[in-house]
Amino acid sequence: MRRLVALLVIALLGATLYGLSNNASGISVNGATVSGSTFRSELAAISTNATLGCYVAALDPVSFAPGAGGASMNASGAAAWANLRVEGIAINEFAAKNLKFHPDAATLAKARASLEGELTAASSNLQTPCTGTSVQALSEMPSEMRNFEIASQAASLDLVAKLNTTVPLTTASMQQYYSTHTSDYDTICVSVAVIAPSQLTAFNQAQSQGMSVAALAKKFSADPSGRKGGAYGCFAPSSSSYSGVRTDTLSTALNTFPTTPQQVTYNNATADLFVAPTSRTPTPFAQAESAVLSDLENANASAASTERERILYLDSVVAIDPSLGRWGLGTSGPSVFAPAMPSSSAVGTATITALGVGASTYK
Repeated sequence: MRRLVALLVIALLGATLYGLSNNASGISVNGATVSGSTFRSELAAISTNATLGCYVAALDPVSFAPGAGGASMNASGAAAWANLRVEGIAINEFAAKNLKFHPDAATLAKARASLEGELTAASSNLQTPCTGTSVQALSEMPSEMRNFEIASQAASLDLVAKLNTTVPLTTASMQQYYSTHTSDYDTICVSVAVIAPSQLTAFNQAQSQGMSVAALAKKFSADPSGRKGGAYGCFAPSSSSYSGVRTDTLSTALNTFPTTPQQVTYNNATADLFVAPTSRTPTPFAQAESAVLSDLENANASAASTERERILYLDSVVAIDPSLGRWGLGTSGPSVFAPAMPSSSAVGTATITALGVGASTYK
């Protein structure tokens, strides 16, 4: 099950973090604090440990590099890591206070295994997976950082499980969900037509006059499938392409092309892609289970995100060291924003560059 907050890092933004002075005040959420020195040790761990750094990048695969001041990172990265800490502390405090959640050793062990599993899954999605293991990545964290991540995983799992808007990811619950959403998991056969811009008007006119999908594809499509009436194949829920096919055909009636195409690049030129569902066949749960699980994970994550925003907005008193960022309300909810940089016209581009990379002379 996914954590309520993204694991380890929500958005490193490809950045390295500000060099923080030893007397930095750090972060406070509802009276619980992370000192500047603790925060700095976490940044150094990510920057200097290859396995941990790889798994962090796997969770948010945007590159990041050390700043000019040793174990330092730039402003946007510092704000992102501070945001993770704020959210994690807020969830831990909310779970303890409102849900009376006090994990025992067995619960923490399960949370650690869950965290390791999610790290492993993130690494496996990389073009070149991390060479070390997720167990090694956790071992490279300072003990306080590792304990925090495991405790936050445990609190998040407990909170998500208790939300009224989430569905437990058990086989029985997934089968029940599937039984009321069976048509969402039909095996879908489709035909396509790739139409050059010069042919689009004639294609639309022919379709409005009732020409069939097969005839339209044969007459107008630039794709080789046009020779066989546009037939492109059938996609079951177990297919890696299923989610896209389902989205493309969601509001299109059988054996018709939509009136609004997708713009694509075909043979190095712009073209219009039309996708028509030609049949929908019910799929047994056993074959649809992976798609049901993915849908429920996404739905639970959305519900959890809404709850996260509510906790941060209504239940949390937050204070941030100004060198880390500022706490405010953005379009995606409460979060830590990177400190604003002065205009280059006011202080010069060289100064802006130095601030952006966390120069060792600016702390």
